Amino acid sequence: MSVSRKEFLSLGLAGAATLALGRPAEAQLVEKAGDWSPKSFHALMSRSARYRQVYDITVINQGVFLNNIKNSLNGFQFSYGAAPAEINIVAALHGSANLLNFDDAMWAKYRLGEYAGVKDPATGAPAARNIFHRSKADASNHSPDDEKSIYQDHSIEGLQKRGVKFLICHTATEEQARKLIQRFSLSAKPEEIVGDLLAHKLPGSLVVPAMVAAVAVLQLEGRFSYITVA
Repeated sequence: MSVSRKEFLSLGLAGAATLALGRPAEAQLVEKAGDWSPKSFHALMSRSARYRQVYDITVINQGVFLNNIKNSLNGFQFSYGAAPAEINIVAALHGSANLLNFDDAMWAKYRLGEYAGVKDPATGAPAARNIFHRSKADASNHSPDDEKSIYQDHSIEGLQKRGVKFLICHTATEEQARKLIQRFSLSAKPEEIVGDLLAHKLPGSLVVPAMVAAVAVLQLEGRFSYITVA
């Protein structure tokens, strides 16, 4: 079904009002039309760009997909001559990859590295921090052929600086909260964990209700090309 700009904005009024009042919506497995604000999602989808690409990612796999996104950016910019403003890449993270959207505090508190089987290369132990987030690139180095430059940086932070938008799946977050409770025998309720995680999402990330639906909307309404990385 086609979703117009008017419908996007009108559906988001209730969600926007809730956010404006500072009251997060009650966590739930399925978000309905009035439970979230699609305004930011629509703005992302409709931004003018020559190249539009959505990465549909469900597994972490040592963050391999982040390097692929970096390669897309460099290909569009340096090989096809596109200005950065003409490139719109979206990283649609769900499944275990959804966990990459949360900060170090959440990785430590909920043992996300242990849960997802991610080891910290600095310690060899299950990661108690989001090892994929922070950039280590030399901000003054703009050589696309230098591995230490911003153009070879495949950290989430580095990719965000180049305009990549990371999406958080609300449904995956709900499901993961329940699995964390079961795995680690936590006393917190799912709603508490979901609220905690979303309060600690990485800066610049955007929550969508169900990623499998969001990816379809991006393809059908936003004319984004589709790619996935195993």
